[in-house]
This record gives sequence, C-alpha cells and structure tokens, in this order.
Amino acid sequence: MAKYTEDAKKLLGLVGGKANIQAVSHCMTRMRFVLADEKKADTEAIGKLPSVKGTFTQAGQYQVIIGNDVAEFYNEFTACSGIEGVSKEQAKEAAKSNQSWLQKLMSNLGEIFAPLIPALICGGLILGIRNIIGDINFFDNGTKSLADISQFWAGTYQFLWLIGEAVFHLLPVGIVWSITKKMGTTQILGIILGLTLVSSQLLNGFSVADTSASVIAEQYTWDFGFAQVRMIGYQGQVIAAMMAGFVLVYLEKFFRKITPAVVSMIVVPVCSLLPAVIIAHTIVGPIGWTLGNWIADGVSAGLTSNVRFLFAAAFGLLYAPVVLTGLHHMTNAIDSQLVTTRGGTILWPMIALSNIAQGSSVLAMAVLQKKNERAKQVNVPSLISCYLGVTEPALFGVNLKYGFPLICGMIGSCAAAMISVGCGVEAASIGVGGLPGILSIKSQFWGYFLLSMAVAVVVPFVLTLIVGKKKLSDPEKFGENSEQAAADADVDGAAAQPVQIPAPTAPEVEVIRAEETEAQQQEQSVEKSVGGTVYSPADGKIIPLSEIPDQVFSQSIMGDGVGIEPSGDTVYAPADGTVAAVMEDSKHACGIVLDNGMELLIHIGIDTVDMNGDGFTLYISQGDRVKKGDRLIGFSLEKIKAAGHPMTTAFLISGEGDAKNIQIHSGMDAKAGETAVFTFE
Repeated sequence: MAKYTEDAKKLLGLVGGKANIQAVSHCMTRMRFVLADEKKADTEAIGKLPSVKGTFTQAGQYQVIIGNDVAEFYNEFTACSGIEGVSKEQAKEAAKSNQSWLQKLMSNLGEIFAPLIPALICGGLILGIRNIIGDINFFDNGTKSLADISQFWAGTYQFLWLIGEAVFHLLPVGIVWSITKKMGTTQILGIILGLTLVSSQLLNGFSVADTSASVIAEQYTWDFGFAQVRMIGYQGQVIAAMMAGFVLVYLEKFFRKITPAVVSMIVVPVCSLLPAVIIAHTIVGPIGWTLGNWIADGVSAGLTSNVRFLFAAAFGLLYAPVVLTGLHHMTNAIDSQLVTTRGGTILWPMIALSNIAQGSSVLAMAVLQKKNERAKQVNVPSLISCYLGVTEPALFGVNLKYGFPLICGMIGSCAAAMISVGCGVEAASIGVGGLPGILSIKSQFWGYFLLSMAVAVVVPFVLTLIVGKKKLSDPEKFGENSEQAAADADVDGAAAQPVQIPAPTAPEVEVIRAEETEAQQQEQSVEKSVGGTVYSPADGKIIPLSEIPDQVFSQSIMGDGVGIEPSGDTVYAPADGTVAAVMEDSKHACGIVLDNGMELLIHIGIDTVDMNGDGFTLYISQGDRVKKGDRLIGFSLEKIKAAGHPMTTAFLISGEGDAKNIQIHSGMDAKAGETAVFTFE
C-alpha cells in the first residue's frame, strides 16, 4: 500500500464521498475541493487524519492542508477515488457554483478588469500631468498655462495625449482582449473585434453628441439597400465592449465544438469574428451604449441630487468593507463609463479618499505601536502602500486585525466623501487611489479635494489614536517585552486562528529580530556559517511569519520561517540541495531538501496558483541538484499585483531534518544569497 492510500480513502468518505465532489485539484501545500454540499464534510474527523494539518474554506473551495507531499497525496486520492483531477482554473470555475450570483458577477468583473488596471492608473496619471501642463493657468495673472508660455511644454502636452487616447479612447480593445483571455478563446480575435469598435472609419464615439443626424445619415452610415447601419464608434464604451466580447467568446466556443479539427483553423475564426462584428455594430453595441448611459446617468443623478450627501455618506462608509469582499471591482466599470460619457467621474475621488482614510488609521497605529518592533514592520509598509493606493496590506494586516482602526477609517472616509461630493469634486479619470490621486482631479476642484484629503487624514488618525489608547494592551503597544506580553500574544494568536486549523506542529526554533547594523549582520552570517546557514532566496524585506497575509503560512501550519516582501524578480537557491517539489503548471512554488534533510518551501505571492503560471518562469525541474545562488523561479511583481494578489513570499522550514538549534532571523533588508535567514548546528 502506498504512503497515503489509507488516509486518501478515509478523506474521500469524510468529504461526503465521490458524489459530493464537483472538482478537486491541488496547489503546493493543499488539496482544493469544490463540494456540492460542504455540510457533508466531517471537518473534525478530517483534521484528525495523520497526514492532514488543517482545513479551511476560501472562495468556494474546501481546502485540506497536506504539506510538501500534497502532489503524492493527490495522486493517491484520485487513484483510489476514481475522480479525475482538474486544473486550478477549472476548480476555480467550479467553485463559483458555491457563490451567489452577485459574487459570481463581481468575481468575473474583477478578473476582466484586473489586467487593465495598471493601464488605467498610468493613463490617469498621464492625464493629471497634462492638466498641470496645459489646463492650469499659473502665469500672467492666471491667464496662461505652462504650455502657453513654452513651446517645449506645448509639445509635451500634445505628445502625452498619445498615451491618454490609447488608454481611454481605445479602452474597448483592452476589454475585449481581457474577456477572451479570461474565457480561454483566441485573444487576437478579441483584439481585432475591439479594433473594429474604435476604427478611424467610424464616427468617434465622443463626437456623436455634437454631430447632427443629417451628417450621420450622409457620412456615417452603411447602406445595404434593405437596411442601414450607423457607423458609430464605441471609443471609451465599457458595457458595449463587454457585451461584444462575450458574443465573440460564445460564438467561438460554439463553432469550435461543431467544427471538424481538419478545417477548424479556417472555419472557426471566420464564423466567429464576422458575425460577432455584425452583432456588435447592429445589436449589442447600441444596447450596451444605452445601458452604459443609464448606469452613468443613475450614478450621476445620485451624486448630484438633493440626497447626494446620503449617497456619499453610504459609499464612503462602506467602500473599505466592500474591498474586503472583493465586490469593489464594479466601480472600475462605472468609473470608466462616467469618464467616457460625462467627461469625468465624481465616484473615483471617494475611492481615493477611502484609501487615504484607511492609511491614516494605520498611521495612528504606527504611533501607538512605535515601541513594538514587530508591529512596526507591518504598520510602516502598510501605511505607505495604502497612501499610494494599495489598501490590502493595511486592511488585512492591521485594520481588520484590530477592528477599531477599520471603523475609524470608515468614519473618516464617510466625512471626507460627503465634503467631496457636496463640493462637486470630479476626477478626469481613474488614477492612483491615494495621496497622488490629486493629479487626476480636475484642477478647479483641487482646493476642495485637498480639504477632503485633510479630513480623510485627520479624522481617522485622531479617532484611532483615542480609541487605541484605551483598547490596546501593553503587549500590543510595546511588543513582547515580558512573559505576560508573550502570553497575551499567544492568546491573541490562538483566537485569530480559524476554528478548523489545529495548533502548529512546526520545529522548535529561536526567532531573532535583526536590529544590528549591516556590518554586524555580515559578521554574524560569517560566524554562523561554521555550522549551517540558509540565505535569503530573494532580495527584499524579511518580515516575521505572522505577518504573511495567509492563515496557513502565518500560523506556522506548514512550518516556521519568514515572509519576504520582494524587491527583485527572481528567487535563487538559498543553499545547496535538491529540488524535491515544483509546481510545473503554476510555477509559483518549489521545495528544496538540503543534504542534512532540512526541507525548505518557497512560495511566491499569496494565492498565485490562480495565475496559472502567467508571470512566472521556471529554471528548475523536480530532482535537479542546485547550488546556492542558482536561479529557481523568475516572476513579475507587476503581474502579481495586477492579478490582485499580495506579493509576499513565504520562506519556510517544512522539515528540520538533522538540523539542531535552528535560529530564524527577520526584520532586515535582505540580499539574495548574502543575508542569513536560518542558521543551525
């Protein structure tokens, strides 16, 4: 009998049997089930299986934590159960059956817009810079702009429109491409369909309102004799582009299914693209244009009506909790529609203010915990990223953890949103959702937005400071400086654990926070290398394991270790050893066994298995012998961020082998292959 056959058979029964399993896959450490009825799973009994380290549910998937041997366990499970495993993407799609229709809609919108967000942010900043150069009259008593008095800046103003036009006018191309990418159909056909929506042969969508019906009839109409079709472009249109994209996707899937493989290359593209273009310009384009206008008109009416303060108060108060659920992706579509139909958006400034408010709560926590070295390593990076528009580290790492900072931030966001909407603050486009967001605000509203920003900074900061002084315990303020503080921290840690995850069984190690100088660190590394040393596998900031935004890693379920906030794009072998495991398809993680039996796990990003290898490059295979400094995996921080995943890399000791007196060093900036992270005898 194989190693895990008995446990695999038991697990099959405990999850409700074969009939209860809709899909099963695995990542680097976990079995991922999509169950028809999760209530049938006997979670308590599953947790008692010798090979199981814990269970939890996330995004519709029932996840069973196995560890580095999960691939072997998975193979034995599928063999004894007779269930064919599926890809991560298929499991993810199957998991949506356990979601509500609203969760499915938001999930799909998020996946469509996630690849577009970097371009939208870049375009917003470019337009903000153009505003400063050509639309704000700084000179000659407020009558001339920088572009008016300088030919260089006039040329720059015109040149930058290349990017602005590409991002916002040609947005349908990106939307249709993203839909075909997500749905697994031919992406180049999506790009071509998108281009037909914004062709220069058509009347620019932004000029339709200013063009008379007679001109459209004479110059911008296809006449087929029996029918006439307006030659209207869909520049900047979001809903119309999405509808056209899905028409193409389902046409291609249909013709792929019924077309013989021998002629598929010829038949499928023609039979998919040609009717999709016709339907886009005759049916779904006009319908999408109308729907987009209705949505934009509805939001604009709410933000400009007599009850706009109530609308603003509700949005400002609830936006941060909505971000925690992932339902905030809908705002990208609404903002884009407002920008294209109204020339600006009142909604987006409130999003920027909410981010600033949550960052201000973290700023107050940083002040309250200034003597807590462990907390500082989370607070400072989180508030910086939050002020620059990336809220997840602040929300999950600090504000949600303590509770009251999140609420104080919501109150500040509510007040700031009411001021912003009350003063009619409008952004020219989506921009950076934090302090730099002012660059996307129309210049005439800068003063009002600065006032709103001041409220978003001051109110949460003061409230969090006041509440925190009463609610935070001494260990939370000053760190683990006493036995009582350590005991309190242990209690807090246990309370934070999900009910179904058992206590950690990681090897006993000594954790050391690095407070010495760089020279002392180097001296220590040399001294420790006499025994054994494992170096950082990547450039970046070494953080304590507890600060990794993933419950399995942060609670030492997979072993003790550290997190790395990477600054480079490659992970290297941290010591000489053998590649024991590698994710060949998703490419995001690998395991290495040293000669003394110590097992190491390197997991790049959180939930990056969902990226299906996009943005990752493998340089190794299972069984390869590697030396310290050899390349293991390359990765794109930009793609990880664009996909909405934390970039934190988990670096764990999943098995101690023959190593003794293991010490873990964290709290320092690391250089791959040079900075000691684990030392042992």
